[in-house]
Amino acid sequence: MDATTWDMRYTCSELVWGAAPNRFVAAELEGLQPGRALDIACGEGRNTIWLATRGWQATGIDFSAVALDRAARLAAEAGVEDRVTFVVGDVEVGELPTGPFDAVVVAYLQLPEAPRRSALRRAALVLAPGGTLLVVGHDTTNLGAGVGGPQDPAVLFTPHDVTADLVGLPNLRVEKAERVSRPVATSEGERVALDALIRIRRAVGGGGQW
Repeated sequence: MDATTWDMRYTCSELVWGAAPNRFVAAELEGLQPGRALDIACGEGRNTIWLATRGWQATGIDFSAVALDRAARLAAEAGVEDRVTFVVGDVEVGELPTGPFDAVVVAYLQLPEAPRRSALRRAALVLAPGGTLLVVGHDTTNLGAGVGGPQDPAVLFTPHDVTADLVGLPNLRVEKAERVSRPVATSEGERVALDALIRIRRAVGGGGQW
């Protein structure tokens, strides 16, 4: 979907993704020392704002101006407007905010293979030495074994897909690459969605898996 379609979606509903941070973003980044963070395709800013409440200087980028207007209001309500910056931009083809960032979050950016690879490689390139890149999204297996999420297999991915996307970039170390489950409330009761979770750190002083 393009920016206009997403603008319409955000205009027609209240908090499409809710106000709380994604459970995996919170769990994986909770213990990190706050610094500069970048939230790619941030939507209404739930992860950006959560990072700011933890002391981070957090930047969120998304191509929906409607979503970012809402994010700015939510940040003000949370009392962290001085620690967040929201930027309108297309993360598939445009430039990312200037790094380096101590944490880069890519949560549920569901793109076909080529633009996904491009976006993830550019995300890794703005990561500071010692910084963490966290990627989480709907896993390929969710289509048959999980609930919800996109029904187009072309925009789903596995942990291996993400690590393969980043092959050749220097000083990256895979700390976690696994399939995780997420409970989802449905009209038929609680069911499980399957996500891919990948945490990568940029090495300090050289060296890395690839």
